[in-house]
Amino acid sequence: MAAKPAAAPVLDWSWNHTPATSAALVAGGAYALAATGSVTGLPPTHALMVAGAGAAAQSVADLVQHRPAGHIVARCAAWLTAGGWTASALAEHTPLTWGMTGWWAAGTVAGMTLARGLVQAEETARTERHQRKLQKWANKQAGEWHDRLHRLFRLEGHQVDGVRPWKGDVGYTVLVTMPSNTPELPADAVRKLAVDLRLPKGGGIQILDGETYGQTLIRVTAVDVLAQQIDLPDTPPDTTVTSIYDGIPLGLKPDAEEARIAVVDDCVLVVGQTGSGKTNTVNVANAGALRTNNTVVMHIDVTGAGISLPWLHSWAAEGTAGVPLIDWTADTVEEAHILCDTVIAGIGARKTGHQDRLTEDDKLTVTHDLPEVLVVVDEIAELPPVLLRKLDTIVNTGRAVRVRVLICGLRATQDVITAAMKKQSRGRVGMRVSDPEELSHLFPTGGARINPKSAPYKGCGFYSSPDANDVVSDPTAFKAYRITPKQIRALSLTYAERRPKLEDVFLDTEPGQYYASRWGRILPRLYKPAQLAPTTTPYTSGDTLYPPINPLTGIPITTATDPDNDNAPTPRVVAATTQEAARPGPMVGSDLLSTILAAARTTPTQDQAPALVPTSGGGDDEATVIQADFGRVIQQAGISENRPNPVPRLLADAHNAVVAAGGRMHTADLATVVEMDPLVLGTELGKLLREVNIERPGKGTVRAGKANESKPGYLAETLAAAIRAYNQRDGQ
Repeated sequence: MAAKPAAAPVLDWSWNHTPATSAALVAGGAYALAATGSVTGLPPTHALMVAGAGAAAQSVADLVQHRPAGHIVARCAAWLTAGGWTASALAEHTPLTWGMTGWWAAGTVAGMTLARGLVQAEETARTERHQRKLQKWANKQAGEWHDRLHRLFRLEGHQVDGVRPWKGDVGYTVLVTMPSNTPELPADAVRKLAVDLRLPKGGGIQILDGETYGQTLIRVTAVDVLAQQIDLPDTPPDTTVTSIYDGIPLGLKPDAEEARIAVVDDCVLVVGQTGSGKTNTVNVANAGALRTNNTVVMHIDVTGAGISLPWLHSWAAEGTAGVPLIDWTADTVEEAHILCDTVIAGIGARKTGHQDRLTEDDKLTVTHDLPEVLVVVDEIAELPPVLLRKLDTIVNTGRAVRVRVLICGLRATQDVITAAMKKQSRGRVGMRVSDPEELSHLFPTGGARINPKSAPYKGCGFYSSPDANDVVSDPTAFKAYRITPKQIRALSLTYAERRPKLEDVFLDTEPGQYYASRWGRILPRLYKPAQLAPTTTPYTSGDTLYPPINPLTGIPITTATDPDNDNAPTPRVVAATTQEAARPGPMVGSDLLSTILAAARTTPTQDQAPALVPTSGGGDDEATVIQADFGRVIQQAGISENRPNPVPRLLADAHNAVVAAGGRMHTADLATVVEMDPLVLGTELGKLLREVNIERPGKGTVRAGKANESKPGYLAETLAAAIRAYNQRDGQ
């Protein structure tokens, strides 16, 4: 399907003007009428008739709006004055003389000043009326609460110091000073107060300590905010430019105040069971981060880039946005490795390259030219352990240079997230769960007192985040905003123009060379060529770099030396460029391929052995030489001839086949290569992996093949980990 043409900008015919501008327009109309009428012979009585009609209409409008009598008289006088000047100019045919023009200018200035003063006076009077009404209501509530506390709990000597209503008329807070002999309300106070107030379902009472000893705050929720669907505000005032220092709004708390999380100094952890609204909450967080002009958002979602596609649609498919909203989306494990390597290297580069910016603080100040990098990770349980360790590095080292991570998973337990992610994530969001223990895992302090039934609706949850004083609040219930794909596309057009770019210091690293061609690798996996809009051409027209793949682990090599494997090719050959933008999956560089094939045709000698693997100083039989043919182990020398190979043949063959396929392979395709039944192959490989306690990441599914479908399969690094485990178990 051809890309849709860019939509023309919508004309805005609205015109907001001030009272002074309105007075100037009326005066200008009167002058134009006098000048035209003097030439055409317009009778002066017509001007008086128009002025009289305007004064009458003005008085009626003011009476309907209950304006003060003095204001009504002033406005009517302004109309009659303008009409009188016009009639005088028409009668004497002198509107263009200096005298009449001077009187007109003086009247115009007086009218503008009068209009501005009247409006300000009305606003002040309106505010005072509202304050008087509010004070009257608060005094009445204070008296009722004083009697209520005495009647229900037999309090004597207590004092109700104030009642403050909440935004949206959803409830209020009562401040009570307790007597010295009864500093606290009894345990059943919540139930008794709720019954006495006859609160509806969804309402409630919350009793908190005040700022000083002896003060008690009674929070009364009269309307169930959590039960309502709250759309993400997207009016022009709600889409103005913000800063990441303002925090990211997620939704509303029970008192209708906005729930915000801080992501400048701290990472954020979002968990929730399936169907809890977790993905919607992550997209709301995306919207909050993209609304700023000093945040670069990157995504890792190896289950198909589900959280990225709605934000990329306006740029990649429709062509209405000029730049991608998401700076980088890693839709495969290999791409996630490249992204993490680039970010880790960028963290180090920022620490050394921006020392001149560290004067008053040891942390960088975020600006449009030096943006924060926010890496959003969805479905973290699908990531392999090696990738989790790289994310741990980002979490542990990126705070000072403003690189933070928002992690999303099904649970907050160690089998889903790492200890570092949990310890370093002070901002925490727990969506709807069925088991209270799940919230206890997420919120170590205060979690035991949380009742999941207090946030039972879809889109509800609990959150805690550092406040302005860097104090982490207790878990508080909230209702996440609802954001739709239609809203996302509309917001994409607004937010695209304010997207910042990574500075040269961040990208001037070895892994950074793969940044410029990222969309050349990613877009062919997400869209068909005919679906791509012309706006993607500047990002895909150049050469596309694919890093070489470690033949043993299947992990992309983005640096001069591979830190994950001592047997990696050294020195590494930089991946060759290619014009094949639609070529799926990671590629092995042509130079590296030639090196591997040459190594397979060369028989190593004893003189070559020490150069490949260092020996401990013993004889030749202590050296270990591995001959490889395109990553497949075909011979291992330097060990006793009678000693069996500890690696099962099926495991080695499967690993070789997966490496040759690019690092990932569906079980059915792998079974065809090794000439086995898929069910038998899965059973046997499962036994071999369990024998050395190796588990496949996620649910054992991978995205591979031309269609990039998610089916049961294997990763090269999983099989490589099993091979290493067999070798280590047998002392090799």
